[in-house]
Amino acid sequence: MSTEHQEYDRDGTVLESQADGGIVTQLRLEHPSLLLGPTLRRVPTVTVTPEYWTTVETGRTLVFCSVSGESFDAFETALEVDPTVTEPVLVDRYPDRRIYRVVRTDETIPIIARAASVGGRLLDLSSSRDGWLAQFHFPSRDRLISFNECCREREISVSVDHLRVSDDDDDGVVALTDKQQQLLAVAYEEGYFEVPRGISQDELAERLGVSKSAVSQRLRRAIGQLCTSTLRRM
Repeated sequence: MSTEHQEYDRDGTVLESQADGGIVTQLRLEHPSLLLGPTLRRVPTVTVTPEYWTTVETGRTLVFCSVSGESFDAFETALEVDPTVTEPVLVDRYPDRRIYRVVRTDETIPIIARAASVGGRLLDLSSSRDGWLAQFHFPSRDRLISFNECCREREISVSVDHLRVSDDDDDGVVALTDKQQQLLAVAYEEGYFEVPRGISQDELAERLGVSKSAVSQRLRRAIGQLCTSTLRRM
């Protein structure tokens, strides 16, 4: 049953409400025409997190991305031949990551806009090995099905990591992934959060069989989600 209903504001105007309930889901999306799709496939050792995007007066959509990993040269080379973006620019450089600005091309499938067109709200977005890991809130199961149908029409691969019903006390954050839970559990048990630390990120990476950049990004996202959930309840 749809969770949508009508409310009245102070002036008596009828408003459509999607504020109660709904579906919160974490999806893996893969297709060569998604933003940076070819680059992510060519350089799976980096993690890309879009910071924000905006459309300027010329009609171009600028996307600013945070990139971490150990293959910046390979990433920049892949950007130059990626048909989903143009005009790549290195905006800033930090010890553990770099910030790039790209212009989205007309060949890119605007997947976030498609989700929004059926009522989906983006909660989080980061790259996975061959595509994107996206967290959405949809006002109803039917709206989620509509989004899946949109993806199917464009031959976008969609797989579900998490799916749950939202409730009145929902903080808007999807539960931690299994990999995030595993990392936090090992980090805690081995004293990563103690002073001095009982284990380094390099040792965590070796213990879990993943790259150091994967450990860094996974820790950052997991702790960020936990902080968001906790602070919103205060």
